[in-house]
Amino acid sequence: MRMPDEDRELSPITGWTRDHWAQTADRMLLGVRRHASSTHAQFRLPGSPSRSGEWSDGLEGFARTFLTAAFRIAGSGGDDPHDFLGRYAEGLAAGTDPRHAQRWPTFAETGQAKVEAASVVIGLHETREWLWDRLDDDVRQRVVEWLAPQVGEPAIDNNWIWFQNVTESFLRSVGGPWSQADLDRNCELTESWHRGAGWYTDGGLRKYDFYNAWAFHLYPLWWCRMSPGLPAAQEWRSTYLDRLREFLPGHAALFGGDGAPLFQGRSLTYRWAALAPVWASAVFDSGPFEPGVLRRWASGTLRYFLDRGALDADDVLTTGWHGSYPPLAQWYSGPASPYWASKGMLGLLLPADHPVWTATEAPMPVEESDFELDLPAPGWLVSGTKSDGVVRVVNHGTDRASDERLAVELPVYTAYAYSTHTAVQLDPALELRRGRGLAAEPTDATVALVDAAGSPSMRPPVTPLGVVDGVGFSRHRAHWSVDEEGTEFRIGPVVTVGSVLRGAWEVRLVRITESDDAAAGLPAAQPATGDPVGVDAVSLRVTGWPLAGAQPPQVESGTVAQGESQMREETMVAGGLRARSRGLRGLISAPALRAEGASALDRFSATSVLVGAAPLELGAVYAAAFELAGQDSESTLSVLSVAVVESDGATPVITVRWSDGRDQSFAWPD
Repeated sequence: MRMPDEDRELSPITGWTRDHWAQTADRMLLGVRRHASSTHAQFRLPGSPSRSGEWSDGLEGFARTFLTAAFRIAGSGGDDPHDFLGRYAEGLAAGTDPRHAQRWPTFAETGQAKVEAASVVIGLHETREWLWDRLDDDVRQRVVEWLAPQVGEPAIDNNWIWFQNVTESFLRSVGGPWSQADLDRNCELTESWHRGAGWYTDGGLRKYDFYNAWAFHLYPLWWCRMSPGLPAAQEWRSTYLDRLREFLPGHAALFGGDGAPLFQGRSLTYRWAALAPVWASAVFDSGPFEPGVLRRWASGTLRYFLDRGALDADDVLTTGWHGSYPPLAQWYSGPASPYWASKGMLGLLLPADHPVWTATEAPMPVEESDFELDLPAPGWLVSGTKSDGVVRVVNHGTDRASDERLAVELPVYTAYAYSTHTAVQLDPALELRRGRGLAAEPTDATVALVDAAGSPSMRPPVTPLGVVDGVGFSRHRAHWSVDEEGTEFRIGPVVTVGSVLRGAWEVRLVRITESDDAAAGLPAAQPATGDPVGVDAVSLRVTGWPLAGAQPPQVESGTVAQGESQMREETMVAGGLRARSRGLRGLISAPALRAEGASALDRFSATSVLVGAAPLELGAVYAAAFELAGQDSESTLSVLSVAVVESDGATPVITVRWSDGRDQSFAWPD
């Protein structure tokens, strides 16, 4: 299907208009049509089934593609030349018929059906006059009966509570059962997870990722939209809109100049679902960005993925980031799971004459100037550089922990650094071990103690120590898993890590101590297996950015001036990027960690490595510097040195000296 010509007058940055979005929606919907069952109740796409099974996956294919169809048709005033809604109407009739061979699973048969019900009811709400109102009475009754068991269900401690709220809101609107108590409880639970500035933890202690975008800034507002006569919903509406306004500037800072979102967190295969709050801002006319910025933001991200093969040759959305990358699947991921990218299509609800489609495109924050930003809720430092469009995040507060027990490494959460242009390296065998939930040996952007067997220590749970003015700290108890399930661990020393982020550079600081948990301000660890691992039995390894390319990344060694002396520097180049690493205090270069098939971005990847130059010294401050920039960027900023002033009984005072004459001084946290 040929895309419309670009319009560089209306959209000088991306060239895209509403017609491109509508055409993309049509491609997505026509691409899955061949995989629909005879009644269109099940869409069974090729690929490995989720743990919920093919029956549930078939419902997922119906529900998530229906969401795109609903936005597409509703925003076009019911115009439906491909008869999308006619086919989904057939699927509704068969899927909710308990006697039909292609019926949908009930909520009792698979909990995943509760998730998919939310997409079904939002789609029905938005297309009410063209679909719901034209269904036979018996079909409408069967839909209500299929949805009704959600009412009175106990809460689940994550974003799933909002599937219940929107389902009950739809039921209420069609005269079905609903519970004010359920709605009130779920709103209060959501409040308990808010950590400020529109950031929510997804039910746990430090679960921060794009669920803030495609769950917590979508479903609460859509619940309000679906409940115009419900006082409680309208009371919450202003709160949720305020949160959206607070959240969007930080969210915008997590997208690169090429449109790429930050590669961090789970469910990354939903790709442009991260645009949900962008479009919600337009739908609800809630700032802070002008319409031209919102469209440039959204179109840039959609183009980023489509230009890199997200839709295959048959216009089917694959599991992956760019093209197909099966290791990105998780236990709940089925072949149709990526179609929750439909949440990023909700801008199609807005008609062609809406300002978001008629305003001239305007640049994103990273296209206007360099910036540095603290995000205290997730414990992130953020920097973006205009010259290459790269956004970097240093992580001192996110680990996906539900409690304070020792846990295995989850690189998509527990690495020290992420960016819009790199992807944490994963184990290619993860596709075969989805129950591990993307657990893998830490490789890139890590600080690890390596034991005699060569195994790197793990980080979670993280104790955040704050991010202020571009400086962040966190602390953890080093530990090693001794069983395949990751439930028993050997423990080691306490590791405190600090970061200073400016421009393309992160200065990473490390200090090792053997204090007990209480003295270190850590939660008490569960009983450990075997004797503790002492500092004399481990070595220190600090790793940098993972670069990926169609060919193995190139690595060159050299020296740069450090005052009157010379400092060794490793430079890696791949995929149009440059990564440099320097050992500033107590660290020297070691061979890069190389892999094939470990990156969602390209075939080959590598990560720079620094190791301790001598046996570990308790209480000493080690320092490294890592740069991530465009391959041809001419960096005017560089790290000159890190000085540490220590006195008896006092915490060290650190001074980072930069090439532009700025010195940053701060005390090591207690």
